[in-house]
Amino acid sequence: MIIIMKPSATAAETEQVITRVRGIGLDVHLSQGEARAIIGVLGNTQGVDRASFEVMEGVEGTVRITQPFKVASREFKATDTEIKVGEVTIGGPGLVIMAGPCSVESRAQILETAHAVKAAGAHILRGGAYKPRSSPYSFQGLGEEGLQLLAAARAATGLPIVTEVMGVNEVPLVAEYADILQIGARNMQNYRLLQAVGKTDRPVFLKRGLSSTIQELLMSAEYILDSGNYNVILCERGIRTFETATRNTFDINAIPLLKQLSHLPVIGDPSHGVGKWDLVPAVAKAALAAGADGLMLEVHPQPALAWSDGAQSLKPERFAGLMVELRALAAALGKTL
Repeated sequence: MIIIMKPSATAAETEQVITRVRGIGLDVHLSQGEARAIIGVLGNTQGVDRASFEVMEGVEGTVRITQPFKVASREFKATDTEIKVGEVTIGGPGLVIMAGPCSVESRAQILETAHAVKAAGAHILRGGAYKPRSSPYSFQGLGEEGLQLLAAARAATGLPIVTEVMGVNEVPLVAEYADILQIGARNMQNYRLLQAVGKTDRPVFLKRGLSSTIQELLMSAEYILDSGNYNVILCERGIRTFETATRNTFDINAIPLLKQLSHLPVIGDPSHGVGKWDLVPAVAKAALAAGADGLMLEVHPQPALAWSDGAQSLKPERFAGLMVELRALAAALGKTL
């Protein structure tokens, strides 16, 4: 449920409503717009008497939220959520590019890549220190050493870092190093992990599961939001279908639909979506044209020697060329890059 205050409502009247909501055992999320305040009521509101709030001073009306994902819905918050990460704003008028290798392999590799993507115009450095792999015999990541190398790359370039956290016990450690905590596709419905990252002060980058619906993705986001962390970034990274010509099927439909259903920013990950570097540029452009707030792209100085996901990684010079094209597209879309 949301409580809509009148444009003329005073701060004291708004505070009285908030106090009453908390008095019946519910919590609130206050959204202060230019014209009026919107109070989101968090918790089980089934038995709440809406009329008792509608007669309070300063209240214009109340609205039931019909979607099962409450806080993530457009009904709860009509304006787009903007998330600040250092000097970068995700979800605003500027498109954000996250780029880097699938896995952190060495100091030389991550520093070379970080400098290259920064020079080409990337805003955030991606890189995996912990890697969920289909085979237990595949490279699983450098762990804390990888986090330290990412921190060194941030110090050298000024780029904030996004990296994956795989388990509840790892959350405090990864949060010490990372600017954004990534929840991978395989962990999208790991609810204990979602609640754990929801209790941190780090933005959370939530990837859509391999075979998950849009509603399931938004319900997973709801776990994070309900735990108190409102800085959630959604990611479309392709889903598993009958098609085998590409690694996954990148769901372009999901991007405008997510933007319609939710106020949370949406990032496209065409690298995982297609699994082939030569298809990445076209799908990257399509994602931005569909309304994505930015992209996550895999870049590696020597893809043929990459310890993971080399086939879908762009070489630095190809990434730089793509960035030139994306700037032109951003201008056509009325955005900046």
